This record gives sequence, structure tokens and C-alpha cells, in this order.
Amino acid sequence: MSSHDATLEFDYETASRAALVAESVAREIGEIDDDRSRTTIERDGATVRVDVVAADVIALRAALNTWFTLVDVAERTAELGDSVLES
Repeated sequence: MSSHDATLEFDYETASRAALVAESVAREIGEIDDDRSRTTIERDGATVRVDVVAADVIALRAALNTWFTLVDVAERTAELGDSVLES
């Protein structure tokens, strides 16, 4: 299957923020994967790495769009949580 792949890396100010984002989006592993694409997520300190392998470029684009959106939502939610805790 692995004819196309991409790696996304997201760097955060702290390892705890990276862990929060990684744990939030990792829940989707297995739920989104299908016959055309597979994803793995790893965290190393303050960096989250998302590796996507796909059978074709269309599946790769769709998977990347999905993971960018999931990470964005996790980041925005974490920021909102911070602002609530600060107030």
C-alpha cells in the first residue's frame, strides 16, 4: 500500500502541551485509518510527529487534511483551556 507518505511535525513550547495534543488526536488512530491510508503518532519531548502512509495521492491529501484539522482543533482547545484557567 505504501506508495505515498508524508510526515507532519508540530513543535510546542512545552512537552506537556505536546503530550496533550498528541493524546487528544491519537484517539482517532484506527478510527480514521482505512484500506487506503494509515497513520501513526509519536511524541518526543515538545514535538509531535504524525506519519501518514497512503495508497494514492488522493488518499494522502484527504488524510493530511484530516490530521491538520484534528491537530488544529486540539491546539485551539488547549489554548481556550489555558485562557479559562488564567481568568
